[in-house]
Amino acid sequence: MKQLPWFFGLLALIGLSARLAHFSSSQILAVTVFASFILGTLFYWQFRLAFALMGAASLLTLKLIDIPHLIEFCNIDIILFLIAMMTVIGFLEERKFFEVLLEKLLDKISHRPRLFFPTMMALSMLTAALVDEVTSILFMTSLTLHLTRRLKLEPFPFIVMIVLATNVGSSATVVGNPIGVLIALRAGLSFSDFLRWATPISLVCLVAAIGICLLYFRDPLEKMAEGVALAREKALDEGRWSKKEFRLACWIFAATVAGLVIHHQAEHLLQLPKNTLLIAFPFLMAGICLLIQGERARELVEKRVDWWTLVFFLMLFASVGTLRYVGVTDRIAEGLASMAGGNEVLFLALILVISAILTAFLDNILVVATFIPIVSGLAAQGVSAAPLWWALLFGGTLGGNATMIGSTANVVAIGMLEKEKHPIRFSQWLGPGLAVTIPTLIIAFLLLWLQLPLMK
Repeated sequence: MKQLPWFFGLLALIGLSARLAHFSSSQILAVTVFASFILGTLFYWQFRLAFALMGAASLLTLKLIDIPHLIEFCNIDIILFLIAMMTVIGFLEERKFFEVLLEKLLDKISHRPRLFFPTMMALSMLTAALVDEVTSILFMTSLTLHLTRRLKLEPFPFIVMIVLATNVGSSATVVGNPIGVLIALRAGLSFSDFLRWATPISLVCLVAAIGICLLYFRDPLEKMAEGVALAREKALDEGRWSKKEFRLACWIFAATVAGLVIHHQAEHLLQLPKNTLLIAFPFLMAGICLLIQGERARELVEKRVDWWTLVFFLMLFASVGTLRYVGVTDRIAEGLASMAGGNEVLFLALILVISAILTAFLDNILVVATFIPIVSGLAAQGVSAAPLWWALLFGGTLGGNATMIGSTANVVAIGMLEKEKHPIRFSQWLGPGLAVTIPTLIIAFLLLWLQLPLMK
């Protein structure tokens, strides 16, 4: 109840700002409904789906959007992609694929304890890039908490480092973060495009993040190195997993990743529309997983697919689409175009910085979904959109490191940490978060700026 004055005060301020910006009545209504959705999500996170559904109902009732356009803006293609990938990931999780793989890799380097946690950060980036940030953070956080319990260390510094690396890694590929899928499908980008433009920048940012963390957390890391040197036992009991099941999971994982990597070339060979196989191949792998699962196939889909989040995304996309439908995003695009004055470097900086700041306090899906029609609007005005898509990607991923609510990975890791009776404060995260966020954003901007001539 204490947050209600802030909720209504900020809502009134946003509505007044829209009026002062000379928005039309329908645009003011759309902005106000969208703002209530955002603020409700921010202040009452556990009721975010309720706010999403009430927001969509308001849009329909106020005649700001009709049912055909609501369905169009729900981005069913993205939702179907996520359903298929969640099914595959759930299949792999049930066979302890990620736990066993990480344990085998970590066992190889435990004899060099000072490299132990930098390697953990590198693995966090790799698993986030190959699967997604949520799956990565679940397993990497579990592993980290197990190690800190065994070595009797304060877990917070190590959890923060894992999360920072995960968010950086989530920008490396199209499947690393849901916003990568959003951007790929709306900008017509392939897996190979991400490997060319996003992965190298992510790797440089990871090196910077590791260097910063080694300095920032040097004392906890020294204690960790000492503990690892004294205790090299395996964290996973081999009796709890089957080698046959692990080999099967390896084949499923390899086939899924390979299909996503080559989808663009296969589409060209088969003369299919762009990104057709980006969605069709996860469908195929999900179907194979369900066949293998047998009688427990229904349980896999019911329990492993995050239906709560997917419905939230549906309503979110519809709300953002309404802003485009009534012309709000075009007005914002015009404002950015006027502010930048045709300077593509300034466009790049504005998209990167504004999306990063918003991502630090709002869900990055919401931020990127809002900015996609803005970038599309700028492209319609003749602005080169290619660098802006990558600026939006890095703003929406690297910006999530700034605060404890900046990304889904942050929230998941904090929840797991709190279950271990280790609550943290907002200010406690801010120091290391900003120490990594600001330099990595600068690196991303400089590397994109240097490659501007190659994007034309």
